[in-house]
Amino acid sequence: MKKYLAIIVLVALGLWGFASVQGNNSRPNSTSENKDQGLSVGLEVGNLAPDFELQTLDGKTITLSSLKGKKFILNFWASWCPPCRQEMPDMEKFYTDNHQNGIEILGVNLTSAEKSRTDVPTFIEGNGITFPVVLDESGKVGQLYKVSSIPASFIIDSEGVIQKKLVGPMTYDSMRSMLGAVK
Repeated sequence: MKKYLAIIVLVALGLWGFASVQGNNSRPNSTSENKDQGLSVGLEVGNLAPDFELQTLDGKTITLSSLKGKKFILNFWASWCPPCRQEMPDMEKFYTDNHQNGIEILGVNLTSAEKSRTDVPTFIEGNGITFPVVLDESGKVGQLYKVSSIPASFIIDSEGVIQKKLVGPMTYDSMRSMLGAVK
């Protein structure tokens, strides 16, 4: 009897998990259709970037959709990552030079992958980072964007559409070139 009960519980949990995944796929920030633009939300070039909400170090909430109307770089990084550390000075310079022209950078720190959460503010302050940085403390946004190697960046146009995906460090010139070609 216990064996059958265990099987029923496992099947029920499996069906519940499947239903949860299916339910998540019907939300506007998944791979469903966006009625306004007729575009799918997803991770491929030409898809609307999936929306999310995370907090900055000072507790301010930022959503990806709040950046609509601006061209921007969505950059996933961690403080211990050498290529991430390599690109940060160029990213900061690019942000400083272009922020007034409606170009944004949103850094997503993969906080769940950090050795210590305290490494994040130390890194940001030590490198003079002024562009917004949000904390992915649970790792869910990194999973949503299927980030498996960092740094990983998405170039997103003013309509929220992914124009380019990159893995590896960017330079000032590469950012200027990629964002110059984006509407």
